[in-house]
Amino acid sequence: MPRPAPSLRRRRTAALPVRVCLALTALTALTGCSEDSPAKSPAAVAPTSTTAVTPDAAAPATTGSPAKPAAQAPVHVSIPSLGVDSAVMRLGLNTDGTVEVPPAEKGMTVGWYTGGPVPGEQGPAVLIGHNDTRFGRAVFHDLKNITKGADITVRDAKGAEIHFAVTGRETASKTAFPTNRVYGPTDDRALRLITCDGAFDAQGHPVDNLIVYATRR
Repeated sequence: MPRPAPSLRRRRTAALPVRVCLALTALTALTGCSEDSPAKSPAAVAPTSTTAVTPDAAAPATTGSPAKPAAQAPVHVSIPSLGVDSAVMRLGLNTDGTVEVPPAEKGMTVGWYTGGPVPGEQGPAVLIGHNDTRFGRAVFHDLKNITKGADITVRDAKGAEIHFAVTGRETASKTAFPTNRVYGPTDDRALRLITCDGAFDAQGHPVDNLIVYATRR
C-alpha cells in the first residue's frame, strides 16, 4: 500500500477487488494484495515532524509565530513518460488499521495517503495505485518502466503544479519491505509511488511491491 506497502495486482483465482494494505499503526506498515491477507512489517518508523503520523497523534503546540497557510491536497498526477494522467483520491485508514487503497472499479485512479505529508512538503508523501484489477490493466501497470530523472507532476487543489524527479526504484519482497526507506524521516520533499509487482504465490497474491522514489525538483 511487512508484507510491504501497497500491492495491487489482480488475483488469478478469484474475481475479487484487489486491496493493498499499506499499514500504519504507529507507522508500522501492513500490506497485502487482498483484503484478507495483510501481514505486519517487522519494522516501525517513529513519527516525527517530517514523516507520516497516525491520525490520533497530538497536535503540535502552538507558538506566537504566524500560522503557515495550509498545504493544498493533491487532486491530479501525471507521468508523461508513461502516459499516466489521473485524478487523485484521498485514502485513509480501514477499521483494522490498514491503509485504504482505491476500489477495484477505480483502478485507473491514484490514491494519496492522507496520514502522510502533502506532496511537495518535507517528508515522504505516498501515492498508491493498482497494477491490475479484476477489470484489467490499472493506472500503475507500466510503473516498472519508469526511468531515473523522469518527471512526475502533482497538481494541487488551487491549480499549482509540483514537479518531482525520479531518483530510483526497487522491487521488494512483501516479507522484507523497506519500511524505513519508504516512510522514514527525510529532509527531502519526497514522493513515493507504490504498486504490486512480481510473481503470484499459491493464493494468487503478488509476492512483491514496486516502489518508486522521487524528490521535488
